[in-house]
Order: sequence, then C-alpha cells, then structure tokens
Amino acid sequence: MTEIIGMLGIGIMGSAMARNLIKAGFAVVGYDPVPVARDRLVDLGGKVLSSLKDVMETAAISFASLPSAAALAEVVEGPAGVVGARGSGQILIECSTLPLSAKRAALAAMAGAGKILLDCPVSGTGAQAATGDLVILGSGDEQAFARCGPAFAAMSRRQVYLGRFGTGSIMKYIANHLVTIHNAAAAEAMLLGMKAGIDPGLIYDTLADSAATSRMFQMRGPLMRDENYDNPTATIRTHLKDLAIISGFAAELECTLPVYAAAEQLYRAGDELGFAARDTASICAVLERMNGFDRHSGAEAPTVSSSQS
Repeated sequence: MTEIIGMLGIGIMGSAMARNLIKAGFAVVGYDPVPVARDRLVDLGGKVLSSLKDVMETAAISFASLPSAAALAEVVEGPAGVVGARGSGQILIECSTLPLSAKRAALAAMAGAGKILLDCPVSGTGAQAATGDLVILGSGDEQAFARCGPAFAAMSRRQVYLGRFGTGSIMKYIANHLVTIHNAAAAEAMLLGMKAGIDPGLIYDTLADSAATSRMFQMRGPLMRDENYDNPTATIRTHLKDLAIISGFAAELECTLPVYAAAEQLYRAGDELGFAARDTASICAVLERMNGFDRHSGAEAPTVSSSQS
C-alpha cells in the first residue's frame, strides 16, 4: 500500500519536497492557505485537503515548511491546528528555520495532544530542494526520526540525526552563519575582479574549481555573473529573517561574531535598496552600487555608502 505523506506549507521548499516525494512513489496530501500554493500541489500530482487537521488525520507523517514562528503556532495550536486532529502518534517534521522558543512551544503542544514533533531544518536552497540535494539536520525522538527515514531519503541526499530536540535548529543556525559569509565573500570577490577589468564569466570559471571556491560561490556565482536575481531560490527578505534568529541566538550565548556581523550588513543594505524580493546573490549588485561601479559601461556610478544603506 502506498504510504501517504502530508505537506503543511507548499511554498518554494514545500513544493520541491512534495515533487520528490511523489516521484519516489509516495502519495502526498497537503494544505496551504494560499490558493496558488494549493494549485501547485495539484499540478505536481498531490491532493489538497480542506484543512490542516485533515492532513494530520490522513497522514501518519507530515512535513511543515513555514515562513515564521507565528505560522508554526497557527499550524499547531490555531483554531484548525493539528493538535486538534483525531488520533495519536502522528509525526510532524518541522523543517523551517525558526527561533528555538517557537519550536519548543510547538513541541509541548504536540506532546500534550499525543503527537510527535521533530525538529529537522534542512540545509540547502529551493534549487537544491528541487533536485533532492538537501541535508536533513534532525533532532528529537530518535525512533520517530528512524521511522521517517524513507521519506527523508526521497527528498534529501543526506540525513543527520543530531540528538535532543532543538539541536537540529542550532546546527542550521551555524550552517546559515557560514552561508551568509560565503555568499558575501563570493559577491565581494566578483566585484574585486570586475573592478580590475576581468570579465565576470572568466572570474567564475577560474575560481569555481580552485582552492578558493565554496559551495556558495559555485551555486550563486553564476547568478552574480549573469545578474540573474529575479527567479530566487532564497530571497534577501527570507534570509533577513534567518539573520535575526542567528544574531539573537549568538547574543543569548554572548558569542561575538565579527565576520558574520560585517556580512549581515550587506543583506540589510540590499533590503533598503529594494532587493528584498530578489535572490540573495543580488548582494553582488548591492556591492556594485556601494562602490559606484557599473559593470556594463565601466563608468563610475553614484556611490551608495554603507551608512546610507
């Protein structure tokens, strides 16, 4: 019998997960309050149910990919939240990058309703999710994590069990700390080469397979090279949400992160300059503006100082 998997939230990440689960032979049911998202699931071959509770009552295992702590609270404890679903023992796999306090509150509510919440953020972008190139950073009930193994394998290339609930989120904060810095470094390197008169394509081709490369340079370097920022797999707006979480977590630990703090300012400048809905690779364009550089004409453009941005 085909196993049914639930999907709560069918955005960029959720729809990519659903596509790979369906491709692997799972039946996927889901719900999203946004009509376009629901249509997306139907187009993929999934089935839209009428509520969050219906999904939880239909599927023994469900994934949640949500944009905010408020969304998680609504999914779990809202008027139509999953804690009100009939039955017990259902597993909800929370894949979002959210504050630990929000996930722990959801864990308590789920446990009180006889259901299991796993904290399993994913490392990877929407583009990586589309090809199953994700790493699951799992934490929580170990037996439940093992039970979800086939579903994880269908939509990721690696699954890491990290122990007690919340460790997955902490590891995701660390991963996004590195992503933040590596993406900024890639943009800065592209700018330095272009200002020196080197074609961006040559910069990318030379460095992508060198000791200087990084996964972010390999993934976002082509977007910076081509100024292809309008089909985002991760927006500056979404990344700023993650940055606030990382900064708050580091502050709780009284851990100073000077390199991260410097990189963070580029994303904030991008938001102020109107790049919020564009791919995070667009911080390359932000740096070009800050440096008064026009790559097409070679002329100096009006400089935007970091204090203005």
